[in-house]
Amino acid sequence: MGIIGTIFIGLIVGLIARFLKPGDDGMGWIMTILLGIGGAIAATYGGQALGIYQAGQGAGFIGAVIGAVVLLILYGAIKKG
Repeated sequence: MGIIGTIFIGLIVGLIARFLKPGDDGMGWIMTILLGIGGAIAATYGGQALGIYQAGQGAGFIGAVIGAVVLLILYGAIKKG
C-alpha cells in the first residue's frame, strides 16, 4: 500500500477511534491521521507479541481501531497530566 493509502486508512481509523471514545480530544486532522497510523502499527506489533499475527502480516482493521483507541486514551492521560 502506498503512502496515500496509508494516510487514508489512518484517517478512517483515527476518526472511528475518536467516535468510539467519548469526550473532547481537541486534536486536528493531522493528529487524527497519526493516531490511526499509530494504532495500526501498535496493533500489528502488539498482535505479533501476543501471537495473533505473524511477522510481515499487518493488523486487521478492527485491531487497528482498538490500537488507536488505546493510543487515544494514553494521549488524553498524558495531556491531562
